Amino acid sequence: MNKTTTLFLIVFTMVMIGCKSVQKENYSFYVGTYTKNESKGIYKYAISSKGELTKIGLAVATVNPTFLVKSKDRKTLFAVGETNENGTGFVKSFRIEKDSLQLISKEESGGAGPCFVALNDDNYIVTANYGGGSVGLLKTDALGKLSNLLHVQQHVGKGTTSRQEAPHAHSAWFHPTKKELISVDLGTNQLWFSTIDEVKNELVLTNQKTLEMAEGAGPRHLTFHPNNKWIYVLNELNNTVSLVEEKDGNYVVVSSIATLPEDFTEYSKAADIHITKDGQFLYASNRGHESIVIYEVNQQDGTLKNIGFQDVLGKHPRNFALSPNEEYLLVANQDTNTIISFKRNAKTGLLTFVSEIAAPMPVCILF
Repeated sequence: MNKTTTLFLIVFTMVMIGCKSVQKENYSFYVGTYTKNESKGIYKYAISSKGELTKIGLAVATVNPTFLVKSKDRKTLFAVGETNENGTGFVKSFRIEKDSLQLISKEESGGAGPCFVALNDDNYIVTANYGGGSVGLLKTDALGKLSNLLHVQQHVGKGTTSRQEAPHAHSAWFHPTKKELISVDLGTNQLWFSTIDEVKNELVLTNQKTLEMAEGAGPRHLTFHPNNKWIYVLNELNNTVSLVEEKDGNYVVVSSIATLPEDFTEYSKAADIHITKDGQFLYASNRGHESIVIYEVNQQDGTLKNIGFQDVLGKHPRNFALSPNEEYLLVANQDTNTIISFKRNAKTGLLTFVSEIAAPMPVCILF
């Protein structure tokens, strides 16, 4: 090999390494839907490095897969079936195979209208049953097969509004650093705190048991700050985000901030909430105002400052998600059957429209 050829190969290799280092990744994601109209189940889409959206196709036909989660090894997808068949809905597990999902198992969720599913590192699965006002406990094996329903934690109580005449468990979250489950009940207007008795496979309330939110708040979802000290609870009915902290062994509400502009007086209800990995910015969705509210997080005390709103360019932004690299924020507009991608400015937190694609009644986005 002569010197010229050697030099060419060195330069070519360096160029290719440079290209590879700046190349940005494309991501695929799943979309859970309501199957009332044209939707058939769970769909698969992709977002390019430029934020452009494309549809891959129907991954699996299944009824009302309104919330999705993946196993830790990302080989299994779990989905609720938000139905009421003789007082119960269902949770299903699917094996991820390229662009399709293959059903592994189906089990009862423990109550009507499950709208949320989560799992922890010990392979316990929980479902939040909105209609039944309960949390169901199951387990999965390493291959994604679900156990029978192990236990049901039935909530009791009510709030003060027409949406709060009975318990309505809306979500359930495993604490990132403690063996604790926080269930969010819109109907009782409370957070419920539990641990799992791994001998009896049961949910057991902690000493605190519950935390009351502001009257008529209607807590729906929450997110943990990366420092795991601050919890942000999204309240659907009074359109606020509450900062919750643990003090002297009990959780307390420290402060709350509106999700809507002060001069907005029309009907709206908050839906979803997410925080960035660096803990600098927090986002929440408004159905009615049809927006994403953007907050800057005070790194000293966790309080929030409203820095703007982004029109979602559609109606009823039920759920949204940050892309894995957090360069984009994707919104599922349920009533206009679209998914919108926004470019996210990592320094300011603000959003800029990039792409729009049709999706049938989308209600959950999962990367």
